[in-house]
Amino acid sequence: MTKVLSSPLMPSPDDPHLTEKVSGIDQNGAPIEIRVPVERALTLYLNAQEIVTMMTINDYPEYLAIGYLLNQNMLKPDDVVTGVDYDDDLEVVVVRTERGTNFEQKLKKKTLTSGCAQGTAFGDLMEAVEDAVLPQAELRTSWLYEMTHVINTTPSLYLAAGAIHGCVLCKEGVPICYMEDVGRHNAVDKIAGWMYRHGIDPADKIFYTTGRLTSEMVIKTVRMGIPILVSRSGFTAWGVELARQVGLTLVGRARGKRFVALAGQDRIVFDQDLAFVEEESMRSKRKGGGDDD
Repeated sequence: MTKVLSSPLMPSPDDPHLTEKVSGIDQNGAPIEIRVPVERALTLYLNAQEIVTMMTINDYPEYLAIGYLLNQNMLKPDDVVTGVDYDDDLEVVVVRTERGTNFEQKLKKKTLTSGCAQGTAFGDLMEAVEDAVLPQAELRTSWLYEMTHVINTTPSLYLAAGAIHGCVLCKEGVPICYMEDVGRHNAVDKIAGWMYRHGIDPADKIFYTTGRLTSEMVIKTVRMGIPILVSRSGFTAWGVELARQVGLTLVGRARGKRFVALAGQDRIVFDQDLAFVEEESMRSKRKGGGDDD
């Protein structure tokens, strides 16, 4: 059952646990002090088995843990999570399930991904796209422009300290869950965990990321059952191929008035008069980085 949430979950750039001040000098040799994100190690256990140690800002360890397991196909959507225990001192999170899982075999098939922070993917992740059927949905260009404007102007950890990626779950043009982390895959996984915990229906949602539209990003979006993926950054060839294979709407280089759709174009409804759309400010153009992120 889908739950109705009273308010969106947005970034907390003023949280003192997420950044620290560091002193240095600027290009003129003058003293300077800036805020930088704080990376923390988080070791994830599934029942009694150690799975992975992630570097994260660790603002939502429960969501990150559950989302990681779901997106790595180590938890099934019908698995019952009986508890999530987090110990801040030990930097450990333990996810407990009602029934046993097959994670031992999956650990043997671990491979390195192209994502930031040395993320891992497992050999059977392609299971997500073999028989995937994404829901029918539409992407109105009015929603797209409203969504990107709100995201680019929302106070965030990136605007406060930089060196961060953002992912946002939206309904029509309205963000409902905005997560950030040092690696874009962590941000994706936190949204997946949030959706699982709150019973969010993915059928009418749009997923936005500041990172590249790679094969892993497409696979994770499909695993979450979301039919539309948008980014301000560019594409990889395999990401486009997979999106076309499963019928995912893939929109990249979404900045100001511009965007490029390379898959699932039939979902797009052109209802926005571009004369009323503003180009990005220089500040928002820096948000989230470029195609090299």
